Amino acid sequence: MLQKREKVLFLRTFRGRTLRIVREHYLRPSVPCNSPLCPQPAACRNDGKLLTMDVTHYVIPDWKVVQDYLEILEFPELKGIIFMQTACQAVQHQRGWRQYNKLRSLLKDARRDCILFANEFQQHCYLLRERGESMEKWQTRSIYNAAVWYYHHCQDRMPIVMVTEDEEAIQQYGSETEGVFVISFKVFPAVNYLDNFWPDLKAAHELWDSILQSRRERENESQESGGKEYPEHLPLEVLEAGIKSGRYIQGILNVNKHRAQMEAFVRLQGASSKDSDLVSDILIHGMKARNRSIHGDVVVVELLPKDEWKGRTAALCENDNEDKASGESSSEPMPTGRVVGILQKNWRDYVVTFPAKEEVQSQGKNAQKILVTPWDYRIPKIRISTQQAEALQDFRVVVRIDSWESTSVYPNGHFVRVLGRIRDLEGEIATILVENSISVVPFSEAQMCEMPVNTPENPWKVSPEEERERKDLRRTHLVFSIDPKGCEDVDDTLSVRTLNNGNLELGVHIADVTHFVAPNSYIDIEARTRATTYYLADRRYDMLPSILSADLCSLLGGVDRYAVSVMWELDEITYEIKKVWYGRTIIRSAYQLFYEAAQELLDGNVSIIEDIPEFKDLDEKSRQAKLEELLWAIGKLTDIARHIRAKRDRCGALELEGVEIHVQLDEKKNIHDLISRQPLEVHEMVAECMILANHWVAKKIWESFPHQALLRQHPPPHQEFFSELRECAKAKGFSIDTRSNKTLADSLGNAKDPSDPVVNRLLRSMATQAMSNALYVSTGSCAEAEFYHYGLALDKYTHFTSPIRRYPDIVVHRLLTAAVSKDKMETEENLFSSKDLEELCRHINNRNRAAQHSQKQSTELFQCMYFKDRDPETEERCISDGVIYSIRTNGVLVFIPRFGIKGAAYLKNKDGLVLSCGPDSRSEWKPGSLQRFQNKITSTTTGGDSLTFHLFDHVTVRISVQTSRCHSDTIRLEIISNKPYMIPNTELSHQSPLLLKSELVKEVTKSVEEAQLAQEVKVNTIQEEYQEYCQTKGRSLYMLLEEIRDLALLDVSNDHGT
Repeated sequence: MLQKREKVLFLRTFRGRTLRIVREHYLRPSVPCNSPLCPQPAACRNDGKLLTMDVTHYVIPDWKVVQDYLEILEFPELKGIIFMQTACQAVQHQRGWRQYNKLRSLLKDARRDCILFANEFQQHCYLLRERGESMEKWQTRSIYNAAVWYYHHCQDRMPIVMVTEDEEAIQQYGSETEGVFVISFKVFPAVNYLDNFWPDLKAAHELWDSILQSRRERENESQESGGKEYPEHLPLEVLEAGIKSGRYIQGILNVNKHRAQMEAFVRLQGASSKDSDLVSDILIHGMKARNRSIHGDVVVVELLPKDEWKGRTAALCENDNEDKASGESSSEPMPTGRVVGILQKNWRDYVVTFPAKEEVQSQGKNAQKILVTPWDYRIPKIRISTQQAEALQDFRVVVRIDSWESTSVYPNGHFVRVLGRIRDLEGEIATILVENSISVVPFSEAQMCEMPVNTPENPWKVSPEEERERKDLRRTHLVFSIDPKGCEDVDDTLSVRTLNNGNLELGVHIADVTHFVAPNSYIDIEARTRATTYYLADRRYDMLPSILSADLCSLLGGVDRYAVSVMWELDEITYEIKKVWYGRTIIRSAYQLFYEAAQELLDGNVSIIEDIPEFKDLDEKSRQAKLEELLWAIGKLTDIARHIRAKRDRCGALELEGVEIHVQLDEKKNIHDLISRQPLEVHEMVAECMILANHWVAKKIWESFPHQALLRQHPPPHQEFFSELRECAKAKGFSIDTRSNKTLADSLGNAKDPSDPVVNRLLRSMATQAMSNALYVSTGSCAEAEFYHYGLALDKYTHFTSPIRRYPDIVVHRLLTAAVSKDKMETEENLFSSKDLEELCRHINNRNRAAQHSQKQSTELFQCMYFKDRDPETEERCISDGVIYSIRTNGVLVFIPRFGIKGAAYLKNKDGLVLSCGPDSRSEWKPGSLQRFQNKITSTTTGGDSLTFHLFDHVTVRISVQTSRCHSDTIRLEIISNKPYMIPNTELSHQSPLLLKSELVKEVTKSVEEAQLAQEVKVNTIQEEYQEYCQTKGRSLYMLLEEIRDLALLDVSNDHGT
């Protein structure tokens, strides 16, 4: 028979008012207990999920434990859990619907051994709240009373452990009922559940520590800020005054993607960087100190007292790899601060993933608040309202942040659009583009209408007016190009000849893009917005339409083209520069050589002319004469380049680590292979000529426009960034002097291990990582002393030689044209003012960073796709030789020459076990400890066996993929032997280090194509759609990676930003 009671509820409205509600409450003699030990299953109506019999006790968590530690109770190892209705309702009322629904999903999950017991509807379990009794005490008393009833209901056959963090409850109920134990969950060390029942469940203990720390910080924050999650930002006038006085510091927030919740850094900016005595970044430790600022925001920071300064974490963590050398490998305290205001919110579109279905169950059809997880680890979760959570959970979605109030743990945002399915290639590529704010929309009709026409019916011709205005080199100069085989967009050519006075004339001739791209035209505005051509692992997105980039601006062989030329008169013996000429020209390239052919000619192998089309239809006499002329030109250019390089070397030019590759395509224009190219001397010859042109153009435009010239600045790196390089070199007995670029270059040249060439390669890579980023600057915004290019050892440098794919080169062409023009007034009208040029440089630098990041991310995507479908336990190609190049507290960083991969290899796993190697050198995990030294790390097992890894040790590594639903997949490295890996196939062992990377692209592309065919993707439509703006299909893929190589040559290394 039902018993009627009245239950009084106090509910808080959205406006903060408290309502008193009285409800009828009916008690029953029996409710489902869902225990297999139930003596009356028919009466209890146990028709749902039952607890397992395979437990030694039942666990009943107190309401506070359920609220604060539900994530731990979700561990599948914890079984026989009984959630009381009282505890569940406490979660609902005090933690909100999100936590409550998470609990409901856990209870519904048939895989989890837990049940709900409706104790407040069972007449023997229900307790009235006594007068003066607090809600918390009543809840605990009710749960304990229900636990006692449940124990007796099961005929005392199963002990019950009630876990609580209420010390008074433990003392009061601990020994009150035999068979019912009331102990601490973990807070009290004497007797607690986790330590006594689950001492080896390391992950649960670590999670408990993390939750407790977070809860304590949250409680402290609430006490300090009157219940708000974050302190209010200071008013703008206070921030500006504080920056001016030196109390506050301005900078850009940079979140550590590997420790996004705890570590962020602020790099000084503007007046702060000049006036401050600080020589390093400022650490922002924890989300509270970050105070609602997001990665990329311009923030104002207040330094904390020195006794509150913290250090970087020296341990490896998930997804740890080398992103930028920091010099802070130890946990020594560094300047630490807190954000007190935000000057500029650099919010953008963010790609997010919706929670999985089980996380959003039991929510109504109305709009719901959902926490979505950004693809970028550095961005906090975002709360959005949507009715499509369940429908979108398998897709990458774009959202935008609207606000982040001081009372909210997370920012609020809104849904924008769907990108594509998770792990689908096109969806992942779209994610990379959005994350880097790269627009790939086709060129508009208005932009294309500005383009010249070149068709068989209406071919393009040199105009008579241009013939009068330009210097015509078509009959006086042997002009030729040296590019990758099959290159279509040739933007640079060379020439050399002997003058009548015996001196030499060296010429560099660059495509005259500015003739076709008028200032402030539609296409100019679009090119300025894009700023660069974006190269991804399997495609590219052009800055200019193909009618220019692959046709009229391409200096192809045998056709007339407009160029902007720089020609030097050189001493015939010393090659010293006597004079220089700049101007617009008309050229006709005599030969369109590919690198390998030019190298063969340089080496004296003239049989290669059979592969050069320009020689095929000549008679023997003409062929011989032209061959001798070409051989002389290539040889003389190489001699000149050697002289130029030697001169720069004497000044401290750096040779840094880079990778040069090109793509082979099959007959159907699909990727066939990716081949690593051995460096050829003609590569350096072309590069030196381009560097020379960039240098002299820089000097010319600065002399003519000292306050509005665009230069390429490469500042010296911070000395502290070289600390790891110096220590690593020291481990091999080398001394690296980093006082100047000259001493650094000499030191790196001497740091060679004859028995292991990888050592020098790694040291140069570390030097590259330590470099500052090269930047475009307006000469009106910085002093002349700051123009210096550290990597190239040049006082002034710019980018002039690639206007097809870089907008800065277009600006420089206009500056050079204005500098040498007879009509100064007309040409100078089209130049940017110093202020406008400074703003443009900021935009271009931002787009360059986006281009570098997107290229790196797309390469990592293909790497993961390649290894993902292979069994790392059996697949031979998942086992490779690795070289240790950095020591951390819980592992090492490893470089794999075979694939060019760098990543973390743990020596201590999540369970606290350390890596050990047996007599056969195979690794296994055992209990033990790690001890880190400066140049080595030792793993010692509890049995006394020890294993030491030194810097530059070769080890055998297993490569696998760590998948992530919300983020990008990552390469996972595991040391499986402390010995070098010996490739069993002798043929394979002779391949170059990166040759197997070709198979990566080939295999991934093949699998993607098969998947696309299976899904009936309309490839032709996509190709037509991309044709106007994206040279990515078929043969052009060969070209894009050739151009990446060219950019690397011109810039020393694209990765280190020269």
